[in-house]
Amino acid sequence: MSLNSPQNVTVLGATGSIGKSTLDVIARHPERYRAYALTAHTSKEALFEQCLTHRPEIAVLDAAEDAEWLEAELSRAGLPTRVAFGVEALCAVARDAQVDTVMAAIVGAAGLLPSLAAAEAGKRILLANKEALVMSGALFMDAVERSGATLLPIDSEHNAIYQCLPAEHRGGLDRHGVRKLLLTASGGPFRQWRAPDIAAATPEQACAHPNWSMGRKISVDSATLMNKGLELIEACWLFDTTPDQIQVVVHPQSVIHSMAAYSDGSVIAQLGNPDMRTPIAYGLAWPERIDSGVEALDLFQIARLDFEAPDEARFPCLALAREAMRQGGIAPAILNAANEVAVEAFLGGELSFGAIAELVAGVMGMAQSHRADTVEEILAADRWARAQARGLLESQYGADLTSAEE
Repeated sequence: MSLNSPQNVTVLGATGSIGKSTLDVIARHPERYRAYALTAHTSKEALFEQCLTHRPEIAVLDAAEDAEWLEAELSRAGLPTRVAFGVEALCAVARDAQVDTVMAAIVGAAGLLPSLAAAEAGKRILLANKEALVMSGALFMDAVERSGATLLPIDSEHNAIYQCLPAEHRGGLDRHGVRKLLLTASGGPFRQWRAPDIAAATPEQACAHPNWSMGRKISVDSATLMNKGLELIEACWLFDTTPDQIQVVVHPQSVIHSMAAYSDGSVIAQLGNPDMRTPIAYGLAWPERIDSGVEALDLFQIARLDFEAPDEARFPCLALAREAMRQGGIAPAILNAANEVAVEAFLGGELSFGAIAELVAGVMGMAQSHRADTVEEILAADRWARAQARGLLESQYGADLTSAEE
């Protein structure tokens, strides 16, 4: 590849909010980046429109019938984009020799295998799929080290911490004078609600995030603070630290994206408007900086910054995630799988908001923790936890799961 050629970028999860923001940044810099491969789960129409705009080499969907539809539509439009389907195709576009950078933005456990494939292939990985590290932290970080991959966090909080730390921060935070990481949280839509009202919240209320535009699953995780719990686990792996060195700070304005506290009393923070294009642009151009399309922060308009401690009595998912990280092994994978089932049931009207944490805690209580030395063990734990969660949904919450995928 010529040094003057644009970098080829695979966008895993192109039709989601992170994927769309990534394509927006790419389109602003056509001389630097090219959308080489785009993938989606089932949003075939949205992927077709993205193919018309960005003209990728490859497009990937989950199911064969959707891929056949997309291939026919692209042929009618006169586009030469190749179409593939399934997990193997996702992994293939993540490790493709023509690809320089992989945006890992598939939501949930489905993003594990293609994200790991990118790590094993030594790519520059823009990691927006926190579940890859939650489920397989040690394996994932080992793959990055062995292959020489570049791992850049895209979650706004982890991206902020990355910017606040020394350029070389591996080997433990203490070695670099870092006392604590301060992981900020907006508090979600129910920050000031009473516990009984939170328990009875509807999907529409849970998905009405006050600051960020996100998909429905992540929005619910933000409302339960499970998203912050998963981010805590991710931060432990990214920054080689423990839950005891991470403090969650509720910051409702979402202007300070996270901070690093140093042993000399200094606290370094990264600030910006709540727009995911900022960390995406940082990841794409690192160690340089490029225009992201985000308006500059106006501190006079913000005027004030508030902080408070999270209330784990009203939001118990945060404590569940911290405990899963302390247990280690397969516990984080079990936490994540049970939560995905619980959130899906809540969004489908089969589970109350207040019962999400109950269901996750129930599955975790049934598990026998052990090491997670292989991907197969992690995926087996994921399947076990999903089966147990569905069983509890039927037996304790009366959910009708006869048509649910096993």
